[in-house]
Amino acid sequence: MKCFTGKAGFVIGAVSSGSGKTTVTNGLLRSFRSMGLKAAPFKVGPDYIDTHFHKVASGRDSINLDVFMGGEDHVKGLFADYSRGCDVCVVEGVMGLFDGYDCRKGSAAHIAEILGLPVILLINAASSAYSLAAVLSGFRNFNPSVNIAGVIFNNVASDNHLRLLRYAARDSGVEFLGYVKRDSSLIVPSRHLGLTLDEDDVIDRFVANAAEAVSENVDVARILEVTGIKSSEHISRSVKPLPFCSSDKKKCRIAVAHDEAFNFIYPANLHALESNDVLGMGYGEIVRFSPLRDEEMPEADLLYLPGGYPELYRERLSANKGMRKSIREFIENGGYTIAECGGMLYLGDDIDGIEMCGILPLSGTMAGARLKLGYRTVRFQGCEMRGHEFHYSSVRENEPLRSVASQTDVRGEAVATPVYRYKNTIAGYTHLYWAESDFSKLWE
Repeated sequence: MKCFTGKAGFVIGAVSSGSGKTTVTNGLLRSFRSMGLKAAPFKVGPDYIDTHFHKVASGRDSINLDVFMGGEDHVKGLFADYSRGCDVCVVEGVMGLFDGYDCRKGSAAHIAEILGLPVILLINAASSAYSLAAVLSGFRNFNPSVNIAGVIFNNVASDNHLRLLRYAARDSGVEFLGYVKRDSSLIVPSRHLGLTLDEDDVIDRFVANAAEAVSENVDVARILEVTGIKSSEHISRSVKPLPFCSSDKKKCRIAVAHDEAFNFIYPANLHALESNDVLGMGYGEIVRFSPLRDEEMPEADLLYLPGGYPELYRERLSANKGMRKSIREFIENGGYTIAECGGMLYLGDDIDGIEMCGILPLSGTMAGARLKLGYRTVRFQGCEMRGHEFHYSSVRENEPLRSVASQTDVRGEAVATPVYRYKNTIAGYTHLYWAESDFSKLWE
């Protein structure tokens, strides 16, 4: 086996969704890990579930690269920071290679361009063969600044099918890097918003199957030979100290709810708190706790209740009265709190009639569930933040509540989703991205 001492990096792009990016990305991550390489995983866009797959496959946090929520300089800084000390960087794209939130903006191709990364193109070859030469030629020539370094074909049915696909790659001028056979064991496990993230054993079985399929017929060594990365400098900024992190404190404690019910977390958000990128003074100590299992929340300066699946665990959350009491006391005593999506539902009166914390006069329900999603720009009185809204549930206000922020979508059109404030608690459906935001004015 060849030894690779340099750093390699690439984007896994695709012709469309459903091409097999999850299979190939996680198969490569696990294969690199098995080779003794330190692989740094990244995901284009705001997705939580793919990043969790990456962590199971690689053993490392996967970082979202999102130019809408963070901007190009922020993405470059994140990539530089989290690729440091790694041998290979794997960026999983989103949808088709050139599909972003507004044409190519925010697409996998956009990320590849600003980071100087080559693209490994993945094509679902089911029901097609040599005609894919035209598809490959189109992707290769559409934007010359995007370097298509090679192609992997998915769902290859036979030796003759493979022979025709090799010719398609040759005649389009794109290097053939391997293929994945049609295999029912490579169906991505999913249910309810994609997957409940406590099922690591299910994910691990899928990753193991993906790694076996990739190592069997994909030239992993060649991928490392034909790809490379360009470094970028971290973009620093000055921030104002947050109200709960005064100058006389050496560190601030951030209590983060993290279990089966609460797990939609951008790692870059937590790292920004730990590394003083947003605190302004001192540094953050992340203390994870479980609203399902622990008797009460830990002592903290800031409470973070992220999104997740509280509706699936509402009986257990309700039964943990000690935890609900401690959170209620923390908030009533002026404790600083951010509650997003599922975290907001947990602070409400009830979820489908099951009692919750009773801080916000809201009733959450999954009845008539309809998906609502999209990027958001959230404007408070003192600051502007970016984020992403993704939920099936809805809420009913049991008392009139005023939104403390306005929201718009990627086209700048108003979105009616409210953001609530109660004392020092900020709550809403939108998952906020603060790793590239000075939110020192959030509580003003």
